[in-house]
Amino acid sequence: MTVNPTIGAEGVRLSFEFFPPKNPEMESQLWETLEDLSAWDPDFVSVTYGAGGSTRAPTLNTLKGIIQRSHIPSASHLTCVGSTREETHAIVEEFRAAGIRHFLALRGDPQGGIGTVYQPHPGGYANAAELTAGLKALGDFEISVSAYPEKHPESADVAADIDMLKRKVDSGATRALTQFFFENDQYERYLEKVVAAGITIPIVPGILPIHNLAQVRKFAGMCGASVPDYVIARLGTIDDLPDERFKAASQLAAEQVRDLIHRGVSEFHFYTMNRSALVSRVLELSGFQRVEVEARRSQNGAAA
Repeated sequence: MTVNPTIGAEGVRLSFEFFPPKNPEMESQLWETLEDLSAWDPDFVSVTYGAGGSTRAPTLNTLKGIIQRSHIPSASHLTCVGSTREETHAIVEEFRAAGIRHFLALRGDPQGGIGTVYQPHPGGYANAAELTAGLKALGDFEISVSAYPEKHPESADVAADIDMLKRKVDSGATRALTQFFFENDQYERYLEKVVAAGITIPIVPGILPIHNLAQVRKFAGMCGASVPDYVIARLGTIDDLPDERFKAASQLAAEQVRDLIHRGVSEFHFYTMNRSALVSRVLELSGFQRVEVEARRSQNGAAA
């Protein structure tokens, strides 16, 4: 991968994904991560939501904490697995009351787990396109959706996958966040097909800095993503050497980000794994500049 060192990151927008912490130690780590990453002035942060509402309360509590601690615009993932439409609407209203105006509308994994057959709830939304339309009918929400440069593992082919994305856009989605990927050429080919299908919303690349190669390879196999040989070659022999792995993983992700900027990408969504050090190092190497938190809050207050 060739990276042009003259390309800067000025004006490029960022967002970060978190998941609800499962214990006090993880909660403390999340708040430290939030404080550290807020210095990169993200457009928004998102919080994941378990299938069937399995993390409904933790997701909501996490979002409330983010709003109280950082004032960063926050988005909630929302799935329709195992819920009636009425139950989904009640969840939306609960989140709206907490100040959430942005949802990432997802179908969600099958209740039996990845690899099992998905069964829509007979009284619920069948897929993310229907959920997006339902959200649109409930209020003036900002609605993001998912996109899959290597197609969703359950899609028959790439054409069917892009057709579903088109349905989500036609239902009211205004942004798509991609599954993580490592091959920028693959992402660019995907964008060409998306544009050819008449889809004009931003397709924001999802970037996953690698903390643990073995875990990423396992997860990639479950979600239909691929880990290229050059990634395995660079990280495979040092996965048990934290310092060397950190250095190589940050350089690898920064090369990907800088190359995407060179190709014209102006927005990135980072899968943080609730850790800040690796993401921050990637951003440093990619040419981004920190913004002092207090200065940013003062600017936001003056703008308001």
